[in-house]
Amino acid sequence: MKMKEERRWADPEAAARRIMDIARAFEPIQDGRIYIEKINYPFIDKDGATPAEYGAGIQFCLDRLWLMRHESGTYVKILPAGNDAFA
Repeated sequence: MKMKEERRWADPEAAARRIMDIARAFEPIQDGRIYIEKINYPFIDKDGATPAEYGAGIQFCLDRLWLMRHESGTYVKILPAGNDAFA
């Protein structure tokens, strides 16, 4: 008997792939920057992910070198590996 429904973004890789889809949908500004709110708002509010799922997905992207996050945390950049993985 299942007591709880399966979470769509519970798998960090699935969350990371969705984050990359969202990031690639935006036109980067000034030196390839994508402001983090352009990713976290659609992922959390529109897709219904939790902050923990978002954090795991972002960390997966960082670990795979798909994204680079600025030390301030205000923006990310898509790295060549991130473009190659989704080409």
